[in-house]
Amino acid sequence: MKNKILIGILFTALAFTGCKDSFFDINTNPNKPTDPLIKPSYLLPMVIEQTAARMGSQYSFAASWAGYYGRGSSFGPSLPLENYDITTNFEITHWASTSTSMNTWYDVLTDANFLEKKGRAQKEDFYVATAKVMKAIGFMYLVDMYNNVPYSDALRGDESIAPKYDKGADVYKDLLVQLDSARILLKSANLTLSDEAKKADVLFGGDLTNWRKLANTQALKLLIHQSEFKKDPKDEIAKIISDGAGFIDAGKTAKLSIVFSNDKYKVNPVYSKYVADESGAETDGFNRVSPYLLNRYKGNNDIRYQYFFLKALNPINANEPWAAGKVLGAPTVVGTNSAQESRVIGSGILKDGTGSLWLMTSVESLFLQAEAIQRGWITGDAKAAYENAVKESFTYLNVANATTEATNLLNASASWASASNKLELIINQKYLALPGINNFEAWVDYRRLGYPKDVPLSVNQTVGTRKIPLRLMYPQSEYNYNSTNVLAEGTIDPQKNAIFWDVN
Repeated sequence: MKNKILIGILFTALAFTGCKDSFFDINTNPNKPTDPLIKPSYLLPMVIEQTAARMGSQYSFAASWAGYYGRGSSFGPSLPLENYDITTNFEITHWASTSTSMNTWYDVLTDANFLEKKGRAQKEDFYVATAKVMKAIGFMYLVDMYNNVPYSDALRGDESIAPKYDKGADVYKDLLVQLDSARILLKSANLTLSDEAKKADVLFGGDLTNWRKLANTQALKLLIHQSEFKKDPKDEIAKIISDGAGFIDAGKTAKLSIVFSNDKYKVNPVYSKYVADESGAETDGFNRVSPYLLNRYKGNNDIRYQYFFLKALNPINANEPWAAGKVLGAPTVVGTNSAQESRVIGSGILKDGTGSLWLMTSVESLFLQAEAIQRGWITGDAKAAYENAVKESFTYLNVANATTEATNLLNASASWASASNKLELIINQKYLALPGINNFEAWVDYRRLGYPKDVPLSVNQTVGTRKIPLRLMYPQSEYNYNSTNVLAEGTIDPQKNAIFWDVN
């Protein structure tokens, strides 16, 4: 993990500072940076990019379980993805270091923690605050997958090689404290940013108000996730409101200014994961839009599927080039292949590998706000907030005649007036607004609320009585190297042991 950090720091330093004569000083090895040479301005862009890349490209398993993705017909059944018999070796790259190039969450969080320490040591509170926001995002993902995780004793390197586990609820509680601390720092009248810091901020270019909006939106997201566990978060909501910056607004998606290209290793990581590499060669034949999801759009005359997904490379029906893959768990069918089915990142999300990478979209933010208003947590018109969120989805995807198409949907199958359960309506439309944009959130919402109610189960013949998993297993590396602490968590059963906020 340390080598990944140092290589990333060196690359970022070169990209942001260029080559200088001092770089070639024979008394300093530039290929082995040491702590005094590492500046927070080298770390911040790396932390932001790594976080966004993980969020956008590493959650196809959640998309499969939540009903977004089916299986490309060129592939046979994939276990345990399709029979829910989760093992300690399933999806380990979210936690445990491997030989893959994608950093794990604990890699990213180690970098973010280093950023916070360097910012504090150099009395640059901007870096301290932004590190706190990024850490809140990463640890939220870990808790939402595993429940109890190393937190207070983690990220200490050699000082704690076998960190104890903290309760998921306690981690969430402290993440809210850290976000509040970040807001206070970002709002300080004494906070000034150097040109170097503004350049290093590849998310907002040093705009402190936008960082506060992100912190507020992330705090709201934590509260929404635990809505059934803590039904009246008035104290935390009061802190968010008193900040005064509000939330991520319509048209204000938090996206990175890092420029991607169709050169090798420079393609947008979401595009290269699910669509094609720098040469245009297909990189993912396994994930295809599910029949369930495609039928939901088509059945409601919702044309967003033409923007969420790509036309099949070799469609069976030229008049209907958007086609679904196989139902999750279905047996292999001879004579069909993935080229006849739609890939899962369409032109409304990314037109090609040079498109911008997003951290949090305006679409997701507006749906979080709509739910909070409906719950009575924040003031506003729930109907208007919900309808604005739906409209924002069409706008974000660059749907032709977006306002008209959204209005037609809102007057028909997505009608506020016709819905007896307004919260269910909000979540169902949020579900339809985030495929490929935030696959993980659909799995979270399904576990905490059970919406959509008709998410299909795998039809794999070995699934038995198992249902969509409630969590992941701790990785085998924890049992190998941190056995005392992980065994103290007891026997883990993904079919029974829920995340703390999943109380239903």
